[in-house]
Amino acid sequence: MLKVLIIFILLMVGVVLGPMLAGHQGYVLIQTDNWNIETSVTGLAIVLILSLLVILFVEWILRRLFRTGAKTRGWFKGRKRSRARKQTNAALIKLAEGDHRQVEKLLSRNADHAEQPMVNYLLAAEAAQQRNDEARANQHLERATELAGNDQLPVEITRVRLQLARNEDHAARNGVDRLLEVAPRHPEVLRLAEQAYVRTGAWSALLDILPAMEKAHVADETHRLALQQQAWLGLMNQAMADQGSEGLKRWWHDQSRKTRQETALQVAMADHLIVCDDHDSAQTIVLDGLKRGYDERLVLLMPRLKTGNPEQLEKALRQQIKQHGATPLLHSTLGQLLMKHGEWEQASEAFREALKQRPDAFDYAWLADTLDRQHKPEEAAQMRRDGLLLTLKNNP
Repeated sequence: MLKVLIIFILLMVGVVLGPMLAGHQGYVLIQTDNWNIETSVTGLAIVLILSLLVILFVEWILRRLFRTGAKTRGWFKGRKRSRARKQTNAALIKLAEGDHRQVEKLLSRNADHAEQPMVNYLLAAEAAQQRNDEARANQHLERATELAGNDQLPVEITRVRLQLARNEDHAARNGVDRLLEVAPRHPEVLRLAEQAYVRTGAWSALLDILPAMEKAHVADETHRLALQQQAWLGLMNQAMADQGSEGLKRWWHDQSRKTRQETALQVAMADHLIVCDDHDSAQTIVLDGLKRGYDERLVLLMPRLKTGNPEQLEKALRQQIKQHGATPLLHSTLGQLLMKHGEWEQASEAFREALKQRPDAFDYAWLADTLDRQHKPEEAAQMRRDGLLLTLKNNP
């Protein structure tokens, strides 16, 4: 606009001053080595104006050309972005259909022109892994790494996820350890850490992330408790495998009082000690657990105990019967303990009390054995028939 105004002003000046200077045009000489150019002042002014107009015209043409080139490039880029957007949307539909081959194909095509190229490549890598095409998955993952810049967290999460899918468990654990240093409360990192630690038997590390899982609301409380129990059992197995009964007891002693009072852990610990043939230590744990509270799992361990002091177990059972009533399990367990040191009559009475409350094939068999010891063959045979009929009824 300013240039047009200048040209207009020059033209007006020429129209006004031209006639005035017609009789006084003056003389202009331009001399070079080989040329002499002679003209009037008016002619020179006209040449300058025409030259300016030519320059402006050339500038206009060039500007239109460059603007057209930019528009053309913008049109091509916009076309690629639009195509990438459509292909990404189509890939999401194929993902819902489970067509991982098409998902990878659509996401990786024109991915560089997508709104979030890194995301396209990461999803393409996972789709390729679903088809067990590790080479393509690695290729997409490396391209995503290049595009991620300083934000490598999504890339590393995807890398660990792919490693777990390939059963590269120790590599995944190494990756998870690094991720936890950067994002210790990231929900997906914690979920991947759970898988990696369970697969590699990293039970202490699994226990360490449980508080973070609770704060991040990863899984429900039931699942977290199950993980905790699994971790404790894993640590027990490791201690028993490394140092046997003594190592197991040292490990148990090193735990907090609250941990040692967990009934599920007491049951597991007693069971491990029985396997190690350390029945005295197992009996101590069972009795301590029953003192704090009744639990059938502890009672079920009693018949497996082989100690030189069974009277403590019988005393504990009779105490439980007084406190919790004459349950079939307590009477049946008491009968089995009495059988071990030959108190056949008392054992038979205990089995009869258990059978009054519920029929059980094992109790019938044990009662028959005690009756045989008391020289009552006919009654023993009847108990065995009743037990057999019960077994056939329950397993037609």
